[in-house]
Amino acid sequence: MSRGWRVRAPLWRSLLRAPSGGAAPPSGRLLLRGLAACRAGRCGAMAEPRQELALRFQRRFLAARPLRSLPWPELEQSLRTAPDSALLADILDKTILHPLCVKYPPSAKYRRCFLTELIKKLESTAAEPLDEVYEALADVLKEEEESTHCYRNYLLPSGDCVSVSESTALVSGGTTGLLTWEAALHLAQWALHNPGVFRDRTILELGSGIGFTGIAICKTCQPRTFIFSDCHPRVLRQLGENIRLNGFTPEPDVTWSTQTQPQGQEAEGEKCQNPKVIVAELDWGSVTEKQLLGLRADVVIAADVVYDPEIILALIGMLQKLSTSRGDRKAPEVFIASTIRNPDTYQLFQDELDKAGIRWQMIPAHSSCNFLYDVQPDVTILQLFI
Repeated sequence: MSRGWRVRAPLWRSLLRAPSGGAAPPSGRLLLRGLAACRAGRCGAMAEPRQELALRFQRRFLAARPLRSLPWPELEQSLRTAPDSALLADILDKTILHPLCVKYPPSAKYRRCFLTELIKKLESTAAEPLDEVYEALADVLKEEEESTHCYRNYLLPSGDCVSVSESTALVSGGTTGLLTWEAALHLAQWALHNPGVFRDRTILELGSGIGFTGIAICKTCQPRTFIFSDCHPRVLRQLGENIRLNGFTPEPDVTWSTQTQPQGQEAEGEKCQNPKVIVAELDWGSVTEKQLLGLRADVVIAADVVYDPEIILALIGMLQKLSTSRGDRKAPEVFIASTIRNPDTYQLFQDELDKAGIRWQMIPAHSSCNFLYDVQPDVTILQLFI
């Protein structure tokens, strides 16, 4: 083991003990990246598996998935097989130093724990020291007090990305709507595989929360109009911020029930290029059939809205209003994604649908969700016929 290697181990531990830290090693990022690239080029047949391993770290890290879901065992095995810091340099470039992380970072705690684990893996092998890792940890430790919000960045198959700001707490401001829940990720995954359901149509999302599913659909499925809706003021504010963060501009605040246009009235050349985006304050109990008729929704979606008996009854009432408010138009297609946390509650939802005369069928689920990466919870998607 080299002398420089022995010096750096106590360095990072001292940084962990004292947030102010000492002086970080001099920056050598460009030199190290070039060196890493050269070394990677000598890996021959191993280059491609190592690159895929770095990409797996990237997708999970940028989305701030639980650290245990990152492929640490594979990294350790790879380093033991070929102790070379080039792989660590590549992982660092694709995570901590990635432009998305610099602009929209996960929480400081998450980044600190990630770098600490990366250093542990580095020290457990004979790989050469990498100053960038220690420098990055020093930078994180210098940051101010932990924020109540953080970012998650979800990479789309198209190469685009959905970035959302969300609460670091499970319950914030008296609501759980400031987080992205599992069913929203699954519904977005299903939408990406079924873009024809949304293309050139008006979509109404019930209980949009902070907007991940709708933003993903707007970026990939070419809807004509997308109507985000929720009823909690704080959620609506965060929703609007996330929509703008992803390059969309919600329509000005006017009476939302008259914001949509009849089909076929889009300006020539604008059709499906940049969907009209609307943010609506929509209370399922007080919304009127006239207001719903004004929305002219072709498709209605919702995710993780089936978790409480009272909310289920309000949702059923909302669906009934949608059924009777369509005028001479075709009834909208309805898709509701749910994480089954309590089987009795979910069974109640199905029973209430039957009582209301709303037929339903289960949509075949994909074997995995690209946005979850780690665990695959029990999520179902129902298509309702109202």
